[in-house]
Amino acid sequence: MFQQGTDYLDSYYSVSSQEQQVRRPRLEGEVDADVVIVGAGYTGLYTALNLAEAGLKVVVIEASRVGWGASGRNGGQIILGFSCDMPPFEAALGLAGAREVWRLIQEAAGEIRGRIARHDIDCDLAEGHLWTSVQQRRVGLLTGWQEEAASKWGYEGLRFIPKAELPQHIGSDRYQAALLDSKGGHLHPLKYVLGLARAAEAAGVRIHEDSQATGYARSSNGVTVQTRHGRIRAGKLVLACNAYIDKLDSRLQSRVLPVGTYIIATEPLGEAVAKQLLPSGHAVSDNQFILDYFRMTADHRLLFGGKCTYTGKTPRNLAAGMRADMLKVFPQLQSAKVTHAWGGHIDITMPRTPDFGCDGDVYWAQGFSGHGIVPTCVAGRVLAEAIRGDDTHLKLFTALRNPPFPGGEKLGALFQAVGMSYYRLRDYF
Repeated sequence: MFQQGTDYLDSYYSVSSQEQQVRRPRLEGEVDADVVIVGAGYTGLYTALNLAEAGLKVVVIEASRVGWGASGRNGGQIILGFSCDMPPFEAALGLAGAREVWRLIQEAAGEIRGRIARHDIDCDLAEGHLWTSVQQRRVGLLTGWQEEAASKWGYEGLRFIPKAELPQHIGSDRYQAALLDSKGGHLHPLKYVLGLARAAEAAGVRIHEDSQATGYARSSNGVTVQTRHGRIRAGKLVLACNAYIDKLDSRLQSRVLPVGTYIIATEPLGEAVAKQLLPSGHAVSDNQFILDYFRMTADHRLLFGGKCTYTGKTPRNLAAGMRADMLKVFPQLQSAKVTHAWGGHIDITMPRTPDFGCDGDVYWAQGFSGHGIVPTCVAGRVLAEAIRGDDTHLKLFTALRNPPFPGGEKLGALFQAVGMSYYRLRDYF
């Protein structure tokens, strides 16, 4: 379904991170390792770092470039929580188990900031995230989550922003209220994932680009992963492919559906205009089912994301369509030029719950369903702990049930498209 690339696609992120981009050699010949990881995005690199810091020999192979997929193309928003929110965890694990998951989320948000500082990762980190309501009838979702977070999960970091105070944060009349998470934030995702790769290599991890895994085989001694030009023998295998698992593992592929999502970047607007649009500098997302999300970059461009598709193809007139959505929020940008428009695929599960697990010596984490930066950090810790012999946290996630999409990828995409069209109508009416 997907085209692989030997270089980063044209995006604001790739253009603005060229000094950090490093070519890594493809895998050739035979290599032995304690753990082999397929995928050099957030999940794979977090896992590799944790394992290498514990003294294991780790090799990461990547079909394209480090962070080539969603890790290097996403909205860059640091949002605490999984896409499914907490109810599925509480239903599967009870209150105590769900509280442990929430604790992992909070610790992951702290770990991200700790790694940025410890490894000196220049990724334009900025603090604060606003979850907004376009419709008055959905303001209750904000206050409900604030109350639940405090009473059930012991999280006091949320502050309700009524409409009268919103001009202090967003220069738009579109929103009715917001919830400010001071522990949320935003960053340059490609710079960040490139920084994680450098940190992993400094810890002893070998990373090979242009090294697509063509298959793997199990044996009594572990696993062997085959690429076009080499192979790796290892005791454990981690599949960190997410939307790009494709045919490498048909069982995992059946449980996720790749969904396209898109972003535009404006020309530099200048500091004065940036302050008018987003005075507090926080990242913003709304609580529509088909949501918009946006933030300001370090060089004062507005990054605006949204839309979704199920065909694997980029929509025609993408930039114009996204620009029209942006102008609904900020009509004052009528004369601003769009310099970049790009997209990528996220992997969703049917219930939008994460799909972490293991089968013998094979481990995986996928199904982040649009919330990636913090949850992938959780995944990297959980998988590394399990590989080292402590599967306590992994069992929290394997208690969730992620069935295959009915009808496979094509029919699953059709059913999702119909369902999303229904919810889009509900957003408007």
